[in-house]
Amino acid sequence: MYDQSRKASYTRFVTVPRFDVIGIGENSVDLVYRLPGAPAPNAKFRASAQKVSCGGQVATTLTACASFGLQTTYVGTFGDDAHGRQIRHALTEARVDLSYAVVRNAPNRHAVILVDERNGDRTVVWHRDQRLAMGANEIPATLIGQARLLHLDDLDEDASIAAARVAVGTGALVTSDIDRVSEHTPTLMALSTVPIFSAHVPSALTGERDPERALRKLRTGHTGWLCVTLGTNGAMLLEGDRLHHAPAFVVDAVDTTGAGDIFRAAFIYALLQRHAPPEIVRFACAAAAISCTREGAMTSVPSLEEIHRLCRTDL
Repeated sequence: MYDQSRKASYTRFVTVPRFDVIGIGENSVDLVYRLPGAPAPNAKFRASAQKVSCGGQVATTLTACASFGLQTTYVGTFGDDAHGRQIRHALTEARVDLSYAVVRNAPNRHAVILVDERNGDRTVVWHRDQRLAMGANEIPATLIGQARLLHLDDLDEDASIAAARVAVGTGALVTSDIDRVSEHTPTLMALSTVPIFSAHVPSALTGERDPERALRKLRTGHTGWLCVTLGTNGAMLLEGDRLHHAPAFVVDAVDTTGAGDIFRAAFIYALLQRHAPPEIVRFACAAAAISCTREGAMTSVPSLEEIHRLCRTDL
């Protein structure tokens, strides 16, 4: 799973953690509109339904981790407007610790999400005020030293990289939600015990269209696990030279918003439970599938029993 030095460090460290998971990255308030079809240029659609929902990559992942019984804390920035108050309340209700988060004099990040009600596919348009950006010097290094696992996204890359360096130094595990490619992506990937890529990222990094070949090409610069989510094609996890592919579960999708974030939460939970690699990726796929049958991001988190029940079924 890991090289021996990482494994020994992990075994020593987890005996006295304060938190199971510390998350650094995005939170958002989503304005969700359900449409009778996919958005098209110069077209007008009447929304069949509209709601305000809380989400964001790391915020949703932490919400799911907390619902699975893990002790979580969020490090990030909120706006001081109504949206900021709304998502802080939602995270507090979900039992995510916010002691190390900060409130800025700015509007909170928000997104407009257009959901195709025929299949649950969505289009996301988002905005984040620059005053919400978090710098590397704002990372609470002492706090990170109290975590079993650090989960990051690529929103504020300098901050994520700084946090990952601290976590590696303490022996904590690092998972990352890598959703785009930039000059900093290779560094963030290298510092992650398990980078979890969105479907398009490995191809963009390697030029390989086939996800397995792309992961194997990335293997030359990374000795840990490599994982990619593939939507309706499930997910792949490369463990050394062994590839584990979990097909997607067939469900009636209502809204795919947050499915990738909940995949990562279930992956983290199963990883901390020391499950075998094939079980981890199948468990995460099951969680993501169930989330697609519900609206919203933080509101679509399944229970552990629901995930286990689906895992017991045949694909």
